[in-house]
Amino acid sequence: MRGRRSLIVMSTALAAVAILIGACSSSNSGTSTPTGSAITAPAKVDVPAADHGPVNPSVPIVVNATDGLLISVTVTNTADGKAIAGDLAQDRRSWTSKDPLGYGASYLVTTKAANSVDVTSDSTATVTTITPQKTAYANVVPAPDVVSNTGIGVGQPMVFQFTQAVANKAEVQKHLKVTVTPDQPGAWYWVDDKDVHYRAANYWQPGTKIHIEADVLGVDLGGGVFGAEDNSADYTVHDAWVAKADGNTEQLTIFDNGQQVNQMPMSLGSPGFPSHEGPHVISDKQPSIVMDSCTYGVCAGQAGYYKETVALDERISNDGEFVHSAPWSVGQQGSSNVSHGCVNLAPANAQWFFDHFGIGDVVEITNSGGPTLPVWDTYGDWEVPWQQWQAGNAGS
Repeated sequence: MRGRRSLIVMSTALAAVAILIGACSSSNSGTSTPTGSAITAPAKVDVPAADHGPVNPSVPIVVNATDGLLISVTVTNTADGKAIAGDLAQDRRSWTSKDPLGYGASYLVTTKAANSVDVTSDSTATVTTITPQKTAYANVVPAPDVVSNTGIGVGQPMVFQFTQAVANKAEVQKHLKVTVTPDQPGAWYWVDDKDVHYRAANYWQPGTKIHIEADVLGVDLGGGVFGAEDNSADYTVHDAWVAKADGNTEQLTIFDNGQQVNQMPMSLGSPGFPSHEGPHVISDKQPSIVMDSCTYGVCAGQAGYYKETVALDERISNDGEFVHSAPWSVGQQGSSNVSHGCVNLAPANAQWFFDHFGIGDVVEITNSGGPTLPVWDTYGDWEVPWQQWQAGNAGS
């Protein structure tokens, strides 16, 4: 009897242990149980960009978790070890990079996720980006730091100047943005294959705030060229300074916000070198520069050659037209046109002009006998009728 009782007790104990093991297995490791409960799957992590070969760097890296939640995501550039920042969704089921990616780069994605019973799993993936033949930057003109203290004049167009020719102009234009406060209708216009300008129907209103963006990272510019990076700039328009240079009266009349504040005698280009007609926009100002007629074809030994230092210079076109001090022509100022296309002023008048006018301010030349300023000559933008400008030329 004693041996039989011992056997019964032992059998009962083993059954209890078996039940206990089954219970533990069911609630922890996810392995099969005597009752046949399902295995708890580990969290699944997916990085779509890792499955499609080199990707465009403008597309962010996205990490998705199913059957669980993301605990951590680390993305690093394999070349330099630099980490790429990103945002984890509130539900912890996705993560999206927010730092720009680079071209021809490889990124290691390391993740940790947990399933519904907090069992963690680690995974890695690699994302690579495309390597274009060439890249181009969208530089802004004027450089914001040059005009940060002064602001810009009412005639200043917004300019993105690409470092490579743009073939896909219409596509690129979709990635250019302008915010104008107060609102003023405006449009983009390509003055050549590298320069795209934005202006309104009329000069900007004084006090206007302008924000421009070129979101061109990863954009196909055409011809094997891709946008190198995004760029943006902010500008503030100051008072409306406009000078009207009339070749008939030989007077330069100055207006500040529409009110005449000065008038001074001047001399425009001679009949052999007439000044261009139309609105000109000041693109640069220097206390002095060396002017050399050889830059437009009249070189040493030829009639009319000159090379001399000239003071108080404000450039109004790229083919050599300036408003500047001209003490040698004071006798002709107010009576005849004797310059090589520039607006000549007496030293004191040139100083006044230099003190009041700057980048983006306007000099309107009429009755000079010269041709209209070409649209491509720095800022011949205002020579193009608004209807033509507004229609654009990205498709031409």
